[in-house]
Amino acid sequence: MSSLGVPSNMEQPPSDSEATKTSSLMTSLSSASYYRQTASKSVTGYHHAPPETHGTVIELGPNNSAATGPDNHPHLGSGFSNVDRSALSKLVKEKSLDGLATLGGVEKITTSLKTDAQNGIRGDVEDISLRTKAFGTNSYDKPPTKSLFCFVYEAFKDSTILILLVCAVLLLAFGIKHNGRKDGWYDGGSILIAVFLVLSVSAISDFRLNKKFDKLSKVSSNILVEVVRNGRRQQISIFEIVVGDIICLKIGDQVPGDGLFIAGHSLQVDESSLTGESDHVEIDGINNPFLFSGTKVADGYGTMLVTSVGMNTSWGEMMSTISRDSDEETPLQERLYKLTSSIGMIGLIVAFLVLVALLVRYFTGHTENANGNKEFNGSKMKVDDVINVVVRIIAAAVTILVVAIPEGLPLAVTLNIAYSMKRMMADQALVRKLSACETMGSATTICTDKTGTLTMNQMKVTRFWQGKQPMEGMNCAMIASNVLELFHQGIGLNTTGGVYKSTVNSHLEFSGSPTEKAILSWAVLELDMDMEAVKRDCNILHVEAFNSVKKRSGVLMKKVDQDDTYHVHWKGAAEMILAMCSHYYDSDGKTKAFDDDERLRFNQIIQGMAASSLRCIAFAHKQVSEVKGQNLFQENELTLMGLIGLKDPCRPGVKKAVEDCQCAGVNVKMITGDNVFTAKAIATECGILSLNQEANDGLVVQGFEFRNYTEEERMEKVENIRVMARSSPFDKLLMVQCLKKKGHVVAVTGDGTNDAPALKEADIGLSMGIQGTDVAKESSDIVILDDNFVSVATVLRWGRCVYNNIQKFIQFQLTVNIAALIINFVGAVSSGEVPLTAVQLLWVNLIMDTLGALALATEKPTHELMGQRPVGRNQPLISNFMWRNLLAQALYQISVLLILQFKVLQVVMVEFLKKFAGTERLNWGQWGVCIGIAAVSWPIGWLVKLLPVPERPLFSYLSLKNQKG
Repeated sequence: MSSLGVPSNMEQPPSDSEATKTSSLMTSLSSASYYRQTASKSVTGYHHAPPETHGTVIELGPNNSAATGPDNHPHLGSGFSNVDRSALSKLVKEKSLDGLATLGGVEKITTSLKTDAQNGIRGDVEDISLRTKAFGTNSYDKPPTKSLFCFVYEAFKDSTILILLVCAVLLLAFGIKHNGRKDGWYDGGSILIAVFLVLSVSAISDFRLNKKFDKLSKVSSNILVEVVRNGRRQQISIFEIVVGDIICLKIGDQVPGDGLFIAGHSLQVDESSLTGESDHVEIDGINNPFLFSGTKVADGYGTMLVTSVGMNTSWGEMMSTISRDSDEETPLQERLYKLTSSIGMIGLIVAFLVLVALLVRYFTGHTENANGNKEFNGSKMKVDDVINVVVRIIAAAVTILVVAIPEGLPLAVTLNIAYSMKRMMADQALVRKLSACETMGSATTICTDKTGTLTMNQMKVTRFWQGKQPMEGMNCAMIASNVLELFHQGIGLNTTGGVYKSTVNSHLEFSGSPTEKAILSWAVLELDMDMEAVKRDCNILHVEAFNSVKKRSGVLMKKVDQDDTYHVHWKGAAEMILAMCSHYYDSDGKTKAFDDDERLRFNQIIQGMAASSLRCIAFAHKQVSEVKGQNLFQENELTLMGLIGLKDPCRPGVKKAVEDCQCAGVNVKMITGDNVFTAKAIATECGILSLNQEANDGLVVQGFEFRNYTEEERMEKVENIRVMARSSPFDKLLMVQCLKKKGHVVAVTGDGTNDAPALKEADIGLSMGIQGTDVAKESSDIVILDDNFVSVATVLRWGRCVYNNIQKFIQFQLTVNIAALIINFVGAVSSGEVPLTAVQLLWVNLIMDTLGALALATEKPTHELMGQRPVGRNQPLISNFMWRNLLAQALYQISVLLILQFKVLQVVMVEFLKKFAGTERLNWGQWGVCIGIAAVSWPIGWLVKLLPVPERPLFSYLSLKNQKG
């Protein structure tokens, strides 16, 4: 294998949307020679190993050189028996410069690990197997998952279940004593069986949900890492990292293992996850070359050598002591628990009144036994008989309490969300937080990125201007030779990407961000750039990484054969670069000064490309004779080399998805770093703006305008804004804050590290699974796996489905609960008996909690859901329409049951459980009457839905009345 432009050890942030601090400038040579020169200095003396080494890690070939094989990769030999793993791990954890020197420095450690700083490890099956065997895998030991018994034990903690068990035991004991073993176990045993069924369903459901969470956690943790193997830069799973891997780091990346810095520029990491300190730590090859697993790259870029993985890292040690609990209460669940508490309190009052009524009737002689005689005869009564009756009355009261509490609601929510999460995975959405499922259904505004979300993020150079002339065909023969050489330097050196060529099929691979890949592809294929030759002939002296505020990146370089001439190359947003230029190269390669007319002409060219939905990038250059002082980069008096336009087509289906969201009452706002002309063109193409809206005032703003508004102006205008161009991460955060203050439920998409504050601030953070950084994903609630806005609209539909299904179940269960409560209360007070026995009520409860929940939880989202208005932040869980429907059905059920003297239960209960459930069999005619009576509920429900209902919550009138009072 050979490489064309081996992936640079100096990696800049590729994303055009990522924010970095203005990078501190760090003097270095080219990436190939940088470490060799810095490490050989006598500051720490770890270029040469001392005579005695503690922990042998050196394995050299003849003549003190590494034993290498084909493609400049060291032979694996007999494995890594000469490498002291513990010593290697200890020196990084302790940040020991002395230990590093003892082990021979980074270069010798690299050699001993049989890797190459430029080409990485071989990466074949044998290589990976030996490294895994010697150093372990990049995975952590987690606490064992909860067993089914644990969930059963937790279910037993429910106070209602405990009360039921106590009553069941009492009923069982007294029943057997009074009626014998054959018939006396019915009441107590039936309650025990019902409790067992409820516990089983609840425990098994929670157990299965916990297993699903474990699977989802593994998927969420499976992030991609960029490595160099066999001279090729590629993305692999973080779990596949092995000791000896060369990792390419950029802003937002998570460091996948403990290791040592090889080369880079302005590399800073956030070690707060380990140390708790918020200050960023500077990483360099002399004072601090140590990198730790789990930390985040905050600034700059570079490459590292992995020396420890998995449980041998600092992060692994910490993770092994942490028990992660996946239980998470969502806002909706909290509201549900408040609802159940309120209903439970009502049930408790009713149960107490029933208890009092039955006890009073019994002790005052108003109840009769099976023979028609008074049940209580004062002093003539046996104590056991009185206790039996009292226990039976208490059990009936407790049963009323049980049926009153809609304890099936949490189970229904769990089943609903678990089912939805599974289906959303198939629809390219990974839910990281349960609350996002239901909250997304209430969203009123979606703030979306442009690149990669609304567009395909597949950039291609389609226009090229040198001077004021468009270069048709973009053939390198049409460009002046002096300008062509500058283009090769400005593109080949000022990039985060790389070019890889296989000698087998001569196939070229371009790596980096979509913008970088498009520019590199254009330069290599159209401008005949040899990236390897450019890097070989030039030394990079300084780099200024891409900055989302300045929206440009630059390099300071000099040619190898020139000692007194330096060159500054800038690349970035066209209008930003143009403002830095005083001259330009014409089509003949001659330098000309700008006048006002020519500058206006170039601005028109830029606006013309932007209006055609093209991203416009400019290249500028300046030759300097010396470099002195702090300001090493020249940012003025530059010469414009040329302009290119990159086309990023809209994703298929995006316009329809935007229309669906708008029809659903959800405002879609586009926030982008592109200039206002490109932003308006893309927004119009996607349907966020219509042609007649484009010129309207207030629909399109730029970031600096929005942030310069007063607080009152922002609050007044924020709802009307559809597009914000040239925005910074702060502008995005500011818009989210303003929308939330206005009462909106806000969803935000983001992919960069700089999007993390907005993703956290939003009600629902949606990160991108492909282009999103690890920081963005960790800050989000849902990961859109295909980076597509169509999937965002699908998540919105699923969110509404979850909320709608839960409301249906609430309406279903409360209808039965209200009917059962009133029937038992009226029956107990009027006749002294509870019409529905404990077994009957528990059976009804069990049916509702399982079959009803499953039926409603598995309903799929419909298009009708997107025709409704969003629920919003303050809407009640039980709407007026729900109250209308459930009260009408409850009244009908109460009327029928009271008329029939409390005789309508399930077929099995009636036909087969005569003694067990206290029922009598029905003939076919009676069953027909029952079915007919039940069927009447359909037309009642249909007629009730025709009744008009005010949208304002009923209870709000009471609160308003109290306020007036």
